[in-house]
Amino acid sequence: MLNPQQHAAVEYCDGPLLVLAGAGSGKTRVITEKIAHLIGRRKLAPEKIAAITFTNKAAREMRERVSKIIPAEAAAALTVCTFHALGLKFLQIEHERAGLRRGFSVLDADDTDAIIKELSPKGVKPEVLNGLRNLVSRAKNSALTPDEAMAAARSPREIEAATIYDLYQQRLSAFNAVDFDDLIRLPLRILEADDDCRMAWRERLRYLLVDEYQDTNDAQYRLLKALSGDKARFTCVGDDDQSIYAWRGANPENIDQLGRDFPQLQVIKLEQNYRCAKRILRAANKLIANNPHVHEKRLWSDHLEGPLIRVLECKESEHEAEKIAAIASHLYEKYKDKGCRWSDFAILYRGNFQARPLEKALRLARVPYHLSGALSFLDRAEVKDVLCYLRLLANPTDDAAFLRVVNVPKREIGATTLEKLGQVAASRGASMLDAARSDSVLKTLSARPASQLASFTRLMDELRSAAIHHSAAELVEMLLQKTGYAAQIASTTPDQITRDRKLGNLRELTEWFAAMQKDGGGAGDLAAQLALLSHADRDDPGNALRMMTLHSAKGLEFRFVFIAGCEDGTLPHEGALDEGRIDEERRLMYVGITRAKELLTLSYSARTKKYGEILSNQPSRFLKELPEADLHWEGKDLEADALVTRETAQSHMAKIAAMLAANKR
Repeated sequence: MLNPQQHAAVEYCDGPLLVLAGAGSGKTRVITEKIAHLIGRRKLAPEKIAAITFTNKAAREMRERVSKIIPAEAAAALTVCTFHALGLKFLQIEHERAGLRRGFSVLDADDTDAIIKELSPKGVKPEVLNGLRNLVSRAKNSALTPDEAMAAARSPREIEAATIYDLYQQRLSAFNAVDFDDLIRLPLRILEADDDCRMAWRERLRYLLVDEYQDTNDAQYRLLKALSGDKARFTCVGDDDQSIYAWRGANPENIDQLGRDFPQLQVIKLEQNYRCAKRILRAANKLIANNPHVHEKRLWSDHLEGPLIRVLECKESEHEAEKIAAIASHLYEKYKDKGCRWSDFAILYRGNFQARPLEKALRLARVPYHLSGALSFLDRAEVKDVLCYLRLLANPTDDAAFLRVVNVPKREIGATTLEKLGQVAASRGASMLDAARSDSVLKTLSARPASQLASFTRLMDELRSAAIHHSAAELVEMLLQKTGYAAQIASTTPDQITRDRKLGNLRELTEWFAAMQKDGGGAGDLAAQLALLSHADRDDPGNALRMMTLHSAKGLEFRFVFIAGCEDGTLPHEGALDEGRIDEERRLMYVGITRAKELLTLSYSARTKKYGEILSNQPSRFLKELPEADLHWEGKDLEADALVTRETAQSHMAKIAAMLAANKR
């Protein structure tokens, strides 16, 4: 049941293809059907196909959908992953070409921050440190070496960042480690420089499909070109109107660059929207028409018109939050007998700073909610500790992992001992774990810490031997028992809720490894894969209203959507206004609008309290770009306002009465 444009996109496999897929136009179905077409009709072996997404969650969902239309063994042979996961796979195979030893580690953001802070001048301000880290990351995302970054530096700060980049890479080399940016940079440099390797990988991956192509950065685009070659056997699926990640390196110009680099490029537009009511879609089209376009497209839908888009003028953010909570409660009570769930609702906003009053109002209204962007499962201390143990088992030269776990659980190994051990290790050109194995090194330390270090190295050797004969899940269980980690949590965490949560997190981690083990790979490989997971990949909100930023909402859809903070200075953001980045802010608003399937509510505050001063706000300029006939401005139709207010109040009072009755019982 593909529409003609979707069918054409699936069928065309004879050259480079760009599918411009508007919001809600069925792009994921096109990709999954094309994979089935390549295998079933074009007789391409599934192991020769790679589908590249931007989140692990999207990759999982795509693999699940493909598994329903092709044989299970074919689905298992496919490569469906993110750019970074593909880079990790490349480096695990080609580690020698990259100057890495087998079992290298993938450092997480905390490890990277700690190393760059250590290499930066003492007492550097957090904002300066953040700027240096971003400059190093930008150089890596441009596939520059430290020497090339130094040559390209144009300011004292860029020169300082290039110097730190050089020292940072030396540290990573000593650790036998890479960071996230290296997962793209290193494969790209190898593929562009090594003809034999490049041809081997073009044969290994005969057809590429790239989802969310508008979010690629320069290095990712070059990686696509290096892998696809002159035959350009690829399909890129993207939407220039949903390019909202320029701030983290995405280059929307890659869509235009594709046509310049591949003159034979075919372009197919998917313009039928299967998600939104006509009124919502009309508003989105009119808004985004104010942006310049190389490829014009206009979404259309067969859905009903839908209700008017509500625009709420509120006194301030607290008042705005109360209105949103009350309207959400009313809508839920009105439609719950028709299958409505709290997971059908979403409140979207420009920045996380807007969440606090909304949370307060939702709690008071007894609305179950899930706040995206809260502490990630993989950022929990107990989870990171276990992953660092596994990193150290796989890569004994990973000093960052050693420093995290050598005193976890407590082993009375103090900072002075570790500093001395680090100095000796550096002088010998050895890792800290190897230095801790040396009797001559241990003799220079006090008796108690020396004894504890010796005990720690014996434990690591025992676990490494066990890793040969046990699965990753079994190894985690053994690690928790032999290190005493689980026992320490049980004995030192008096609060039962916290204790149960921590032990539950460790059980879940073990279950993950058991599930991932089915795809093969040792504990070290699995730990590296887990390091690639982002918070969004593991978010499981359950049946709750979703609260998230507009950036986080891309790719999702809800029956009822509220966009809060639609005032100039918030959406569009004042920084974007100052820097002339209004087009991307408009795309962000477009993404928010097109998340709504049935009902869209936009709200803004007339006043804002900032630095103790009350400031007046202007409604977002984007509101003026929406079709007036499709909007209901609260306060302009008093009769309609009175009806909605009365229904909302009745719903709210009924909810309070039910709560009081429950309390009496």
